[in-house]
Amino acid sequence: MADLPPNAEMLAPRHQLNYFDAQSRALPCDMTALQAWNATMERPLPLMGLAFTIRDTISGLFGVKQIGGFTGQRVDTVQTGDHLDFFLVEDARPDRLLLTERDRHLDVLTCVAVHDRRLWIISSVVTHNLFGRAYMLPVAIAHRFIVRAMLNRMPLADKSVT
Repeated sequence: MADLPPNAEMLAPRHQLNYFDAQSRALPCDMTALQAWNATMERPLPLMGLAFTIRDTISGLFGVKQIGGFTGQRVDTVQTGDHLDFFLVEDARPDRLLLTERDRHLDVLTCVAVHDRRLWIISSVVTHNLFGRAYMLPVAIAHRFIVRAMLNRMPLADKSVT
């Protein structure tokens, strides 16, 4: 894997993470991190709604809040404290979004970074207990494939960028 961009961020040093994934793709034009998020989310993957329904049903049995999944809704502006779907925006800059989901079982940080006309999706997870570790077993397997598929479905150009 290539070196991470200078604007990348993780929850902790890599050796302290329970899960790590970094994937990237070239961008067709200059984009902000939010424009890249919108372009990536524009066409939700088939069956993702079902996958999130199953996740919410099973996790709900253990007191985990429902997250609902991705809406595909375009967002024109975002700032710290806003939400992008189920993620809390912890930092919003033109070149980077830091998106988190935290609970008593695990902390997730998704860093959406743009650098040198390349989009990076960097996911890091720290688990806190047995349920968090068990939860990550199927998620770790599926996550890489899902992110890769989302990046591959990204439109060749973001219509809002001129």
